[in-house]
This record gives sequence, C-alpha cells and structure tokens, in this order.
Amino acid sequence: MSEAVRSRSDTRAAIVDAAAWLLHHGGPGAVTTRGVAERAGVQAPTIYRLFGDKDGLLEAVAEQVLATFVADKHAAVAAATAADVDPLDDLRASWHRQIEFGLANPAVFRLLNDPERASDSPAARTGRRILQTRVHRVAAAGRLRVPEPHAVDLIHAAGVGTVQTLLATPPERRDPALADAMVDAVLSRILTDAPAEAPDGPRATAVALRALAPRLRMLSEAERHLLTEWLDRITEVPGR
Repeated sequence: MSEAVRSRSDTRAAIVDAAAWLLHHGGPGAVTTRGVAERAGVQAPTIYRLFGDKDGLLEAVAEQVLATFVADKHAAVAAATAADVDPLDDLRASWHRQIEFGLANPAVFRLLNDPERASDSPAARTGRRILQTRVHRVAAAGRLRVPEPHAVDLIHAAGVGTVQTLLATPPERRDPALADAMVDAVLSRILTDAPAEAPDGPRATAVALRALAPRLRMLSEAERHLLTEWLDRITEVPGR
C-alpha cells in the first residue's frame, strides 16, 4: 500500500512497528530515519511530521511495547483474582515476568526507566497501578507488615535495579539466581511469616485492615477516615 492512500493512524502504526523491529534487533543506534522509512515504506519527512524527531519516535516505540506488556499483566492479575490464586504466588510470578521483559527488551527498558521519561509514560503508570493491586491483595490477606506504598516502592526499585545489574553484566557472566535472591530479600523485608503472628502480627493485622478500610460501609466516611489515620500510624515504617 502506498503512503498516499494510507490513513494517518495506519502510517503511524507502520512507522512504529518498523522502528520497534530495528530497536529490538539493533538497539537505538539502528533506528535511523532512513532505515525506518525504508522498512515502513514511507518518506522520511513523514516521520518528522508525525513524531517530531528520533527521540519522539523512540518514545512512541517504547510506549507501544510496554503497553502491550502491561495489557498482558492486567489480564494476568484479573485472572489470578478471579481464580483466587495465592496473592504471594501471583506477586512472585509477576516479578519474574517483569525481569524477563526487561532482559528481552533492554533498549525499551532503558528508555522507560530514564527518570525524565518514566513519569510521563501512561503505560508505566498503568503498570505501577497493577503492581499496587497485587500488593493490595497481599495486604488484604494479612501477609504485609509495611504500608502498601512502601512495599510497592521497594518491589519496583528492586526490580529496576536487578534488570539494570543483569543488563550491565555480559550474558555468560550473569548470576541466574540473582532475581530469585533479590525477590526473596524484598519479601523478607515486607512480609510477615503468617497473619497475626508475633512480632509483626499487630502491624500485619493493621496493614490488612487498612487495605479493607474503604470497603467498611457500616462506618461513616468520617469514621473510615479516622480509622485510616489510626492504621497509618500503626503501620508507619520505623525510621521513616
């Protein structure tokens, strides 16, 4: 199909697909205007008109790749919830999928974990909300001994750091046990051994009730707000 008869959306999709292929197989340096134009079957000025510059095109590619991955994550968490899969098993499985994604898409991972880009990525924000949902399920099961936001931050930071460390290491020298060791370390920090078990029982119970507080409709809004304040005080991480 010639560029002239393509719709704007089809042309944009063809360019992003072409750039994604080049990025995956050759890294950012392979995403040249000429290479993308030839693979997409468009004229070079079309790329500038739709994306502004190479940086804009790379951002569009990274967003598309991540959005596809996040959509799969959303479906997975919905299925796990519907099937009543153990929240901790679901969280572990999600961790490993995230590590695998980062290693399989190093260029996209680096683009999206640039601090100046991450906050502007709709797909990254959606991915974080999905992580929050998974952590919330763990909290509601009485297994979390730190506030949910703190647990989310720890898991996210550990995941990014693990992928960055592995990507910076030649494949033949990578430690295959690093991802497991890191998630075990994080979980040992944020989980209680069992609901309501000392010494973390009171805090774990408070975290679990905090997760359920918005659903306690037998309380007034003011009462739920006050309860939330009390529970936040109980679950506050020492030293923060």
